[in-house]
Amino acid sequence: MEKEAARIVATLMAASARTAPKTKGEDSIKTLILDGDDVEGLAAGMERKAEKMPPHTAEMLRTNADSVRVSSCVLLIGVTGEPKRLERPLDCGACGYDNCESLARAAKRTKDFTGPVCIFQALDLGIALASAVKIASELNIDNRMMYSIGVAAKEMKLLDADVIIGIPLSVTGKNPYSARR
Repeated sequence: MEKEAARIVATLMAASARTAPKTKGEDSIKTLILDGDDVEGLAAGMERKAEKMPPHTAEMLRTNADSVRVSSCVLLIGVTGEPKRLERPLDCGACGYDNCESLARAAKRTKDFTGPVCIFQALDLGIALASAVKIASELNIDNRMMYSIGVAAKEMKLLDADVIIGIPLSVTGKNPYSARR
């Protein structure tokens, strides 16, 4: 019953991310729910990613992979990084470029995530994440936003997005995401 509750809440969280306010009314948010064997596959992917990371980051990925393994499911939320409405650009410069067209033409670089990213796309991701975890919190489902899940999911090509954050969900007597090594 607990796994089913977590899956239902993950679905509600994905809906909340989808309906969260978006800058300029343009939606570039992507979501995916992983459960069953896919959760173990993600944890293994996190451990593979850890092998390529500096020691302090590798330890975080391994610790978080352990947390993912005990999760009922994981919600991925991502966003693409292109500027919004190039026909009517804001040209705010927050991305570090003079205008939106320069950002759109910029060579994409991928390390953990793909950038550069329009600041408004990044804001949309933050709003979607906050909306999603609010649902989990209101329904008493343990969760935690994890960068480490996102970098592994990006490398595994689980979601067509430039930046991804993962949210594992658990329904147990003790929150597996709070007291960790």
